[in-house]
Amino acid sequence: MRSLQHCFFLSAVILTALGGQPVHAQTIPDAPSAQKARATLQGNIIDVHGDPVPNANVTLVNAKGDNEKVIQSAADGTFSFPDLTPATVRLTITASGMETFVSPDLRLTAGETQKMPEIILPIQPENTVISVVATQSQVADAQLNEELHQRALAVLPNFYTSYTWDAAPLNFRQKSKLAFRSLTDPAEFFLVGARAGVEQARDTFPEYGQGAEGYGKRFGTAYADAFISRFFGATVFPAVFHQDPRYFYMGSGSKTKRAGYAISTAFIQKGNNGHFQPAYSRILGAMAAGAISNLYRPDAERGAGLVFRNVGIGIAGQAVTSLLREFVIRHVTTGVPSYKQGKPTADAAQK
Repeated sequence: MRSLQHCFFLSAVILTALGGQPVHAQTIPDAPSAQKARATLQGNIIDVHGDPVPNANVTLVNAKGDNEKVIQSAADGTFSFPDLTPATVRLTITASGMETFVSPDLRLTAGETQKMPEIILPIQPENTVISVVATQSQVADAQLNEELHQRALAVLPNFYTSYTWDAAPLNFRQKSKLAFRSLTDPAEFFLVGARAGVEQARDTFPEYGQGAEGYGKRFGTAYADAFISRFFGATVFPAVFHQDPRYFYMGSGSKTKRAGYAISTAFIQKGNNGHFQPAYSRILGAMAAGAISNLYRPDAERGAGLVFRNVGIGIAGQAVTSLLREFVIRHVTTGVPSYKQGKPTADAAQK
């Protein structure tokens, strides 16, 4: 009888369970987080001056052109598309007064946060009023003022290098300003003083003697050479022949092409019309400096030989300096806006 009671009890338990009461079972582990299978796309938008572009419309579509998502860039120019389905997508960015940017196809991988390279939006040509409002002289003034902040190693003036390939030509006033600023820069006096010190150590121009008096004469001679050369070669003759005394950084193309261009600037220089011409200004400036230096050089150094030696040194020095400007100095120069990159790549490829 007791066994029969147990059977009825067990049957009741089973029936109760089958009647809808919850049956406890081991909890099934959650599936892997869906977030890990998603992707994120981020970027940063700036203008040609390096300033952020806020409120730009950033449109994301897949490779088929559907599943469109639109957001606006933040105040600092950044944007982010989180929780994206891994796929091949494309970005289109528009902003008031700016050219439209369309990205190449971008492949988003599951679990990846992809950050795009910095996106630069140029100003729309029809909205650029500088050619209408500003004169050529005003444009040249603005560009020259930027160049007067360029310093190699943050100390040595790099004023005579233009990193804008098609920079506006300088007039006589601007060429004079450039020469004066370079000749009165503290670094110029330091370099002239170093040259005079080397000449004194080697007893160059022994007629000057030694001591403070000898050093003073060598310093005066070295500075006079620099002043006269800069005055005629970078101011007077460039104004007469309508040529630009600056070195125009190429920065693109093969190393061989860039080196050939740099060396050639010892014999050619850009005219105010934008075309390269024989370097009349530079060569005649060196000849004038050599001729005038006959007035204050020691008697043993005077003569026609001094003039032609000055020209040879000037040509060789220009070639070496241009090579340094093309391949070395740009990398250590501060004060150059990021949008100044020398000769446009597409233009370089055509030539």
